[in-house]
Amino acid sequence: MTTPMNAPHRAHRPVPASLLLGLMLLAWPLLVFFLLPRNGGLLLLALAVALISWRLPQGYKRWGLLLAFVVVALALAGHVDIGVRAWPVLINASLFILFAWSLRHPPSLIEQLARRQEPDLPPSGVRYTRNVTVLWCGFFLVNGSIALWTALDADIGLWTLYNGGIAYGLSGALFAGEWCIRQRVRSKVAHD
Repeated sequence: MTTPMNAPHRAHRPVPASLLLGLMLLAWPLLVFFLLPRNGGLLLLALAVALISWRLPQGYKRWGLLLAFVVVALALAGHVDIGVRAWPVLINASLFILFAWSLRHPPSLIEQLARRQEPDLPPSGVRYTRNVTVLWCGFFLVNGSIALWTALDADIGLWTLYNGGIAYGLSGALFAGEWCIRQRVRSKVAHD
């Protein structure tokens, strides 16, 4: 009989750094809500800049440096709280730029993702993925604008509610809605 003392030792797998970064970004509004009033924003800003700069792919390191510069400038100007609360704005702006850049320099980001599952994407699929990329650009623009308003004018409770709940719900609804429409479009194309 195997007991915990003589059970085979299972190797402990470390959690990948990208997973930790992703979880931190998702939990950022809650971290800010609980830690900002008690600890101030400087530690949160330093942690965020260090983690994001460390995990950025090599070609994007200059964006990390620019981001660090903006955050440090805000901190030095006495706006640490705004710097901490601006992370959702910066993420939405970055995603908007990434998606919009892919529209200007095809293939679009959504087309690239679609071709992983369907390498021979028909022209109608290319048009569809381009339209979905435009839709996500609009979402990031609107969501980032609301996040900016909450960072500048809303209290910490409303900022947390929007950026830590409502924004995730809206992006999930957009993702789910697009997935449903995509299934209908695929079945219609297959039927025709």
